[in-house]
Amino acid sequence: MPMISLLWPHVCLMFLGLVLGIISPAKLLAVQDSVAGETGSVEDKTVRIATFNISFNRDRAGMLKERLATGKGKNFQRIAKIIQRVRPDIILLNEFDYDESGESVQSFQKHFLEKAHDDLKPITYPHSFIRPVNTGIDSGLDMNHDGVTKSGEDAYGYGKFPGQYGMAVLSKYPVLEQQARTFQKFLWKDMPDALVPINPETNQPYYHAPVMEVFRLSSKSHWDVPVNVGGAVIHFIVTHPTPPTFDGPEDKNGKRNHDEIRMLADYVGGKAQYLYDDNGKRGGLEAGKHFVIAGDLNADPVDGDSHESAIKQLLDHPAINSSVAPISKGGPAFAALQGRKNSEQKGDPATDTSDFSDRTVGNLRIDYCLPSKTLDIKSQAVFWPEPDDPESDWVKATDHRMVYIDVVVPK
Repeated sequence: MPMISLLWPHVCLMFLGLVLGIISPAKLLAVQDSVAGETGSVEDKTVRIATFNISFNRDRAGMLKERLATGKGKNFQRIAKIIQRVRPDIILLNEFDYDESGESVQSFQKHFLEKAHDDLKPITYPHSFIRPVNTGIDSGLDMNHDGVTKSGEDAYGYGKFPGQYGMAVLSKYPVLEQQARTFQKFLWKDMPDALVPINPETNQPYYHAPVMEVFRLSSKSHWDVPVNVGGAVIHFIVTHPTPPTFDGPEDKNGKRNHDEIRMLADYVGGKAQYLYDDNGKRGGLEAGKHFVIAGDLNADPVDGDSHESAIKQLLDHPAINSSVAPISKGGPAFAALQGRKNSEQKGDPATDTSDFSDRTVGNLRIDYCLPSKTLDIKSQAVFWPEPDDPESDWVKATDHRMVYIDVVVPK
């Protein structure tokens, strides 16, 4: 029997009751929800979720805000075109300089995302989430052992000013800000069995005791941003660990990268009793919750300089659906075209998400959207057009590629 036939008697009675004053508007909504549940009219929802390192980092505080406010900038337009083409419902933007006012995010939306480019339709995100990050915040200590303080390397996370290389979440669905959790100030020393860097010459910890007493694990921050998708909540768990490079034999950045990723694995895996967020709440995500882990995680499964098991902590995680990797046609095409380091790599270039120096690093898979096993993956991809595609010009704006997945959120 058609759905309208089933609903019609209920609808008539409800509206008659409303007119006669027997049923209040609030009661009407409650009855409507009940009828929808009984008849099965509430359907599963497919949601597109993305992560994108857009390289909106600038050399001084306020510069990004100033330039976005002009409404001009070829690379700003290129990034907007990619977002308008893919049209994610929820997206993490890595390397988006933080400003407390939120004007940078507002300007990017107003002047770029909400304006049509070429044949692309504008896109609007009514909801956003931004918070401070550790980059550029002075620790007051000599973190890098060069005898001086107040350099970018003496900050809790490398940066020339507070908020450089920050993060922003944009969403078409409501963000439950009061339930969000941030872990900006969690201390590395409070992680059990942490991979503390060791100076191979002295066999002693690379970081002196006063440094480790204040050393924050997250080089930017770790966020759990709950998003209400038609009544179902998806925990958008996002971060941007430090690159596992720019260090020495002590591997301080490689080990930090590993433990920043481990923090994610523990958070969704029931092993996070040690964790405390910035409000003092302890523990991780409850079992069975929907989640998507996203970000530029700076760790390739087989190539690059990351710790051997860093990203495998997530790819092999029992709560994460990672059986199939997102791919593109552009990845293999550019790897073959560029050659050099790419020809030496063991990983599948179709899964690459970054275009780095072909002399030193090569292209890597380091950006991820990893859903919980409670969410079915309908499709997934890396936005990387082939060289002869006109849209390949857009990706020149950043050395990263957008990764996106379509997940089915159960009714």
